[in-house]
Amino acid sequence: MRAGRGAGMVPAMQRLRDDLGRDVCLLRPPRRIVSLVPSDTYTLFALGCGERVVGRTTYCDQPVEAAAIPTVGGTKDVDVDAVLALAPDLVIANQEENSRPALERLAGRVPMLVSMPRRVGDAVAHVARLARALDVARAPAVVDLIRRGYELCTAPPPPVRATAFVPIWMDPLMTLNADTFGSDVLAMVGIGNAFDDRLRLYPLAADLGKAAAADPRGRDQRYPRVSVDEVAARRPELIVLPDEPHAFAAADRAALAAMVPDARQVDVLGKDLFWYGAWTIEALPRLRAAAASW
Repeated sequence: MRAGRGAGMVPAMQRLRDDLGRDVCLLRPPRRIVSLVPSDTYTLFALGCGERVVGRTTYCDQPVEAAAIPTVGGTKDVDVDAVLALAPDLVIANQEENSRPALERLAGRVPMLVSMPRRVGDAVAHVARLARALDVARAPAVVDLIRRGYELCTAPPPPVRATAFVPIWMDPLMTLNADTFGSDVLAMVGIGNAFDDRLRLYPLAADLGKAAAADPRGRDQRYPRVSVDEVAARRPELIVLPDEPHAFAAADRAALAAMVPDARQVDVLGKDLFWYGAWTIEALPRLRAAAASW
């Protein structure tokens, strides 16, 4: 008899498509999950599935209950043997967050869902995909979470109030372009990206305007390294300072003020810009309220 959802029935096998275009087959809803992505760990708890998480990274610090879960290294230095020792029936990873060698070692050995959201709508769809995979999509709290997410995505964004430079590193000075999740979050709250059209060039000297650009050969071009003169020439009205991945010290703030003296500096939680999934659904309303006063 075909498995169904009646009393005593087991849900049928699921075939999910991840963001790498791979089919991920699950014979049953996962019960032992290793999350290699901090925002996904948070989402799993938001979906009511925190008890299924048997492994996490050292950066998976939210919610606080996650601290009791064994760790398997950092996001960039995943201990593959530690992951496999936990016998997961699903590993959740991210193409940008996790290192390629670790994901390649895990691929084919355990079911692995790799995400790569670049838009807020992608993040909400990812929450819905996880809810289906975990067989919790009909739970009232989950229905409400996903509904709120899609309402945020379909509501017209506020008009652009200002353009912003968003440094994510200081040495070298680095920012993000429009093809990034963080930039789309800003667009959703009415803040334009001063470097929306800027591609990352290779090598570094090319990015800084000191040499000819080479073929990127498939490398990520969404996080350009920029010069002080280039920032000044773009004349951003705001400098948005997320508290991660770089912690901006007083000297950093002074250097940025010297680049664009008229730009107002505003601090935001890095998680509100970069953590996709359930965190985004909760963060967008407070970011919109904050941005209204920038």
